Amino acid sequence: MSEAQDPSLARAAEVTVEDVRELCGASTPHFALQLRNRIARLIAPLPAGHPARVEGEREIARLNALGLAGEHRGHQAEAGLAPLASASADPAAAQAE
Repeated sequence: MSEAQDPSLARAAEVTVEDVRELCGASTPHFALQLRNRIARLIAPLPAGHPARVEGEREIARLNALGLAGEHRGHQAEAGLAPLASASADPAAAQAE
């Protein structure tokens, strides 16, 4: 049974900013879109302007970018060497970097 179907995982307490931060603290491109979905479900019942919702929406935007464009580490490519391509959803955009 998935976590979305398991009623024992239902939240009893109000969602806090710390709850959002705990979910996305160590996000990587590989899991960014899964984390984005979890945060979206977590903040869905919160009213607009709620601090946890504001933080969640900010993290959702960051996770979208991370999941679709990847991340860049290290230094620029040395002369004569092309940088590694991103795992971008748009291969043409990755080549243009």
